[in-house]
Amino acid sequence: MELVTLQEILANTKKEHYAVGAFNFNGYEDAAGIAQGAAAARSPVILMASQGACQYIGLYETAGLIKGIAKKLSVPICLHLDHATDLDFIREAVRAGFSSVMIDASAKPYEENIHDSKTIATFAKDYHCSVEAELGKVGGKEDNIVVEDRTASFTDPAQVPRFVEETGIDALAIAFGSVHGFYKSEPKLDFDRLAAVLKLTACPIVLHGGTGIPIADIQKCISMGLAKVNVGTELKAAFSNTIRKMCAELPKDEFDPRKFLKPVKAACAAIVQEKLEAFGSAGKA
Repeated sequence: MELVTLQEILANTKKEHYAVGAFNFNGYEDAAGIAQGAAAARSPVILMASQGACQYIGLYETAGLIKGIAKKLSVPICLHLDHATDLDFIREAVRAGFSSVMIDASAKPYEENIHDSKTIATFAKDYHCSVEAELGKVGGKEDNIVVEDRTASFTDPAQVPRFVEETGIDALAIAFGSVHGFYKSEPKLDFDRLAAVLKLTACPIVLHGGTGIPIADIQKCISMGLAKVNVGTELKAAFSNTIRKMCAELPKDEFDPRKFLKPVKAACAAIVQEKLEAFGSAGKA
């Protein structure tokens, strides 16, 4: 299939009470594993590359890789640029063929966040590309973006309607208790804040920092109307731990890189399939 936009892949989530999983990748093996997991679950899926991952792989190379993977599959795939702060870089990702981009101007004052998010949304529409933005600041570390606990701030629901209307975005990431990376203590989501936001906008709402949140809590959010769940750290850990395991198990005279890397695809596929089934999107492709 051809890539689909974020707007298209999230269109039925609220009506049919499921969320689409969005998974970060950093190369071919985890990207292929994500796609395999989605195919096994017969689920739509969002493959996410951070600005740092794109700089590592190459922006146009990233787009080409995922377009090639998508052509072989019969499940909808959205290629999403995650947590990008550089407007010129985002524009280039749109030109390269990403079907969705995230402008993260959450560290800026409210008015500047609106301005930058609207700028990208206006630009992307000419390329049939969706745009996600963030209001409030999700804590933790995501690629090169670090938000200390003391500076993290929950989304103010009262700011949401104007933000969505003036920016013209297709999805909104909000801060209501999740963090990027592994949790240092049990995560405590503010369900009342999520409910308030969902009452004020029809814009699809996104949960960042899905790794480590109890599945029951995520499913509660989905039942309330959450549309997209981001998972990144869990796949990074699976990738790294699988390589370490293969290095320990394979003979020291084994030099075929594929024997070290192939199990990464299976490890990531298993995680993705399990998540998509939990998010309720299995069988929706």
